[in-house]
Amino acid sequence: MAKIKIKKQIRKRMAVQAGAALLGNAYLPGFVRGTIYQGQLKKLCLPGLNCYSCPGALGACPVGALQNSIADPHLRISFYVLGFLMLIGSLLGRFVCGWLCPFGLIQDALHKIRSQKWRPEKRLVLHRNLLWAKYMFLAVFVLIWPFIGRVLYGYGDPTFCKYICPSGTIMAGWPLVAVNEALRQLAGFLFGWKSLLLVMILLLAVTLYRPFCRYICPLGAIYGFFNRISLYRIRVDQKKCTQCGACTRQCPMAVSVPADGNTPECIRCGECEAVCPYDAIKCGFPAKEKTEEKSLA
Repeated sequence: MAKIKIKKQIRKRMAVQAGAALLGNAYLPGFVRGTIYQGQLKKLCLPGLNCYSCPGALGACPVGALQNSIADPHLRISFYVLGFLMLIGSLLGRFVCGWLCPFGLIQDALHKIRSQKWRPEKRLVLHRNLLWAKYMFLAVFVLIWPFIGRVLYGYGDPTFCKYICPSGTIMAGWPLVAVNEALRQLAGFLFGWKSLLLVMILLLAVTLYRPFCRYICPLGAIYGFFNRISLYRIRVDQKKCTQCGACTRQCPMAVSVPADGNTPECIRCGECEAVCPYDAIKCGFPAKEKTEEKSLA
């Protein structure tokens, strides 16, 4: 029974992920022409790591927008971007990572390929140390380096997007180069470097669940700050919980659910709720849970 619930939960989540990816990248002519949409919607941010330069993207990536505002020579820090991140973070936390991010969907799909899987908790010390890496990427490549570039050269680079982001490479770089001959002629070392990084991450995603989300993604790091206070959260009924450990063993992000289900690593996938044999775990908003409780009374 638990296996059936888990499969249904995974299928539901991947369907929502696919829908979100299609909705956020619905400008289909861009994929044919090798151009990007530049209409009014592009002024708005999408919640996930959805590259601004993707041929179909209707909105902007909040990480890219944040970097550009920090790198701006006129010191025009975008309060809209900061407010957007705070709003989405306080409402959903890393639910965005689990349900709405296109690059998360790509990693999920790759991990379904049959292969020997590696559970990071088997190398717990290494895993815990690597978890801090995404905060380093956030601090250095998203915040500090674009600001230093602005101070030294007048305008900083969106360093993470330019030199690292694999989501930008697969969603924007590869599709644009594939159909735009002018861009193919300009592709050089940087494009090759980012392609190499992307391929390494994609290959790793086959054996390790979401390596980019675990150890690199600065947007996940930002939303992770809100996990403990977000309205959408994991709630464990300690009266029902028997500490059987089924939820922790099932968790793809290696979160110890009964002890602390709202760590910055939880992506709100809902598999812990699906596998719990005692109905002790609930994922969602408080109002939803209250409604359920009243209906059962």
